Amino acid sequence: MSIEHEEKDVELDSTGGSQPSLPYIPDDPPDGGYGWICVGACFTINCFTSGVNCVSSTSESLAYGVYLAYYLSNDIFPDATSTDFALIGGLNVSMAMVIAPLVTIITREHGAQLPMVLGAAITGVGFVLASYAHRIWQLYVAQGLLVGIGIGFTYLPSIAILSQWFSKKRSLANGISTAGSGVGGLLFSFATQAMINNVSLAWSYRISGIICCIMNSAAALLIRHRNEVVKPLQRGFDTTLLRRYDVLLLLAWTFSSMIGYVVVLYSLSDFADSIGLSESQAATVSALLNLGTAVGRPSIGTISDRYGRLEVAGILTLICSVSCFAIWLPATNYAVTAIFGVIVGSVVGVFWLTIGPVATEVAGLTELPSLLSLSWMVTFLPLTFSEVLALKLRQPSNAAHPYLYPQLLAGLSYVVASACMAELWRVKRREREGLQRL
Repeated sequence: MSIEHEEKDVELDSTGGSQPSLPYIPDDPPDGGYGWICVGACFTINCFTSGVNCVSSTSESLAYGVYLAYYLSNDIFPDATSTDFALIGGLNVSMAMVIAPLVTIITREHGAQLPMVLGAAITGVGFVLASYAHRIWQLYVAQGLLVGIGIGFTYLPSIAILSQWFSKKRSLANGISTAGSGVGGLLFSFATQAMINNVSLAWSYRISGIICCIMNSAAALLIRHRNEVVKPLQRGFDTTLLRRYDVLLLLAWTFSSMIGYVVVLYSLSDFADSIGLSESQAATVSALLNLGTAVGRPSIGTISDRYGRLEVAGILTLICSVSCFAIWLPATNYAVTAIFGVIVGSVVGVFWLTIGPVATEVAGLTELPSLLSLSWMVTFLPLTFSEVLALKLRQPSNAAHPYLYPQLLAGLSYVVASACMAELWRVKRREREGLQRL
């Protein structure tokens, strides 16, 4: 079972043996009240950051989904390569993570709302500038850097908020919140294609930017923290945490699971094309993945609250691995690929679904923002380069299994991640047992 909020740090003298480092949470979260308003606000933020990002990052053709499929099919950037598109797609997400120390410090000094509203504005500007891009470097700046930075400023401060409001329902609250990315992915995947067909590519970017700016700004203004009670440290780069074995295990889980996440998410649509599925079938697979995200995450949150956050995170990570090997690897038709899309949609984003509650279990509410900042930084390399690696590992000449090596990479990454989470669970269980013997 998960470590409850009543537990406090315990220090033993030199004759008392080991020193458990159970997190101390200084106040009993209300498990509701205005916290549900914050859940709705965070749901909206996920919808208009991660959800929109699904449109620009999920691999509809080679890298970018709806927008980039249009660029590729119309040869808008003749001097660009698939590696360029992969790097832009990676930067779009990784830039949001690498600025975590800066965002954490700004949040500490000025509260969560200022960086979140600023991020909403930057995201809108990035989309509008992308609508005017005629050279590939302009797309790097607008779609890769600006949109990514804007998403980081808006999304990152929201992650620690819900853990301050919820204890027994912490994973449920986070599950509902992160389901917004699936809802946003569904809405924008269909709406963006419709806007491109009926208005223009440029105006689809502009409309998306305006909508994201307005909705994220409104959600940010509704966010309320409980820092006056929790008193979080909010260090941008806390080196003292890096000396802890449990923190290193969490960061190793983060790194490994993120490799699998990027490879699966960014490869699925192009994999569907490679096995002969039609464009509409490939689009349906992506829609089913988003549907699985929207429907599955709240249910998983409830299960996590009941049976333990570390335990459920480890099991979900293992399910991701088994799904890659048992379903995705042998998939050769639409039905099996669609089933994989639904299943993987529910569990492939296990990191985003569980990182808030799991990090709270490891470090407590006081150190949560500092640990999250480290976690975001760890995701930079896999988010930036895993898609590029997957593209390089493809074997188009292998007609039977062109995605064999990316599939193996994803499955093995989740195996390593599940082993890290299993060890983390063992460590925290021993700490809990040590406390109970006192």
